[in-house]
Amino acid sequence: MTFPGGGRAPEPFGQSGGANLADVLERVLDKGLVIAGDIRVNLLDIELLTIKLRLVVASVDKAREMGIDWWETDPALSSRAHRDELAHRDELARENAALRARLAELERGRGQGGTSRKRVARREGAPLERGRVREEPS
Repeated sequence: MTFPGGGRAPEPFGQSGGANLADVLERVLDKGLVIAGDIRVNLLDIELLTIKLRLVVASVDKAREMGIDWWETDPALSSRAHRDELAHRDELARENAALRARLAELERGRGQGGTSRKRVARREGAPLERGRVREEPS
C-alpha cells in the first residue's frame, strides 16, 4: 500500500523488526550514543546527594577514536595490562628492598661510632628543641 507523496505504510509489528533493530544497533555502534544525567537531592537548599550518570555506547573502534581505551590498561580486563602491573610491582619490591638495605646499612654505621646531631649538639652546648638542634641566628 502506498500513500500520497510516495510513502509506504509501516510494516506490521514483528515482520521486519529484526532488520530494523540490526540497523539501529549498527548506527548506534558506528556513531556512538551518549546518555548523561544528574540526580540531585536537596533539602532546604542544602545539597544532600548528587549522582552523575554518564553512559557511552559505541563500538571499540569508535571509542578509540574518541580517546576512550580504559579496558586496555585495566589489569582485570587485559592480560597485557596484568603482566605490566606485575612487572611494576616486582620493580617496586626490588627498589623497596634496596632502600631498606641502604637504610639498615646507614643505621648500622650510625650505631658503630657515627655521631648523631644530638650528640654533637650536646657536646657543643647548643640548645635542643624537641629532640632536634635549634638553629640560632648568627
